[in-house]
Amino acid sequence: MKKIIPVRRDVKINLDESRVNNWHEAGPHVTHFFNALSVLFPAGERLFMDSVRAFKDQVQDPDLKKAITAFIGQEALHSREHEEYNEMMDRSGAPALKLDRMLWNLLGGLQNVLGKKMALAGTIALEHYTAIMANAVLSDPNVTGKNSDEGFRQVWQWHAYEETEHKAVAYDVWNEVMPDNVYNRFIRRFGMVLASVIFWPVVMYFHARLVFADPNTKGKHAQGYKAVAKILLGKGGIFRNAISDFFDYFRADFHPWMHDNSAFLDEIDAFVAQVNKAMRNPNDEVKKAVRARMAKNVAAAAA
Repeated sequence: MKKIIPVRRDVKINLDESRVNNWHEAGPHVTHFFNALSVLFPAGERLFMDSVRAFKDQVQDPDLKKAITAFIGQEALHSREHEEYNEMMDRSGAPALKLDRMLWNLLGGLQNVLGKKMALAGTIALEHYTAIMANAVLSDPNVTGKNSDEGFRQVWQWHAYEETEHKAVAYDVWNEVMPDNVYNRFIRRFGMVLASVIFWPVVMYFHARLVFADPNTKGKHAQGYKAVAKILLGKGGIFRNAISDFFDYFRADFHPWMHDNSAFLDEIDAFVAQVNKAMRNPNDEVKKAVRARMAKNVAAAAA
C-alpha cells in the first residue's frame, strides 16, 4: 500500500460572514448540513489527535512517526479554521458554540470510558467516513456547489485534500501497534459500528438545531430536506456512490489506500497558491484576533 507523508500547510481562508447560513447554492438546509459537520470538527479532531498521539511512542517506523506529526499539525489547523467558521455561525444566532461544548463533553466522557484502544478504533472508523466525504467533494464540484460562495467552498476543498492526504495515518498506527489477531480485528470493526451509531444521530441533531434556529428556513423544510437527501443519497450523492467503499472497511484486507484517489494530491499546491493569492479582507481585525487565539491552540496541540 502507499506510503504518503502529509504536509502541514498553514492555509488561511477568509470567509464572508454574511453568507454563513446560506453559502451553498442548494440553499440553507444543505448549507446547514455542512455547517453541522463544521461544528463537529474542533472536538472531533482533538479526539483524532489524542488517539493517535497516545500510541506515537510505540511506533517504530520513522516515516510513520513523521506522518503522525504532520497528521496532528493538519488536524490542528483544520480545527483553527473551523473554530473561526463556528464562531461566525454563533454570531449569526445559530447555537454553534453551545453544540460544540456539548460535543466536547460527550467525546471527553467517551474517551474516559472506552480507553485508548477503542478511541483509536473509533478514530480510524471516522477517518474512513471523512475520506469518503472528501473523495466526494474532490470528485464532484456539485457537492459543494459550483456557484456556492467561494470562500466556504474553498474551506471544504482544502479540508478534503488534506483528509485524503492523511487518510491512512491513523490506520497505519493501528496496524503497527495492534497485533493482528481475531480480537483486534473484531475491535476494529466494532469501532465502525460504534462510531456510526454515535456519528449520525449527532449530525442529524446538530443539523436540526441549526436549521430551526435560522428564520430563513421557515416554511421551506420540505424542499430543504429534499435538497439534503439529494446531496447525500441522490444520483451522484456523497454516499450513494460510496456504499461499497464504506463496507470495504469490514474486509480483513482493508486499507484506506485500496481506494486509491492519490491523483488528487497533485492538485494541492496549485489550490493552496490560488487560495492564498485570492485571500479576502486580510486586515479584518476580528479575524486576526480569532487567528491569534487559535494559533496558541494549534501550537499546544502539536506539542
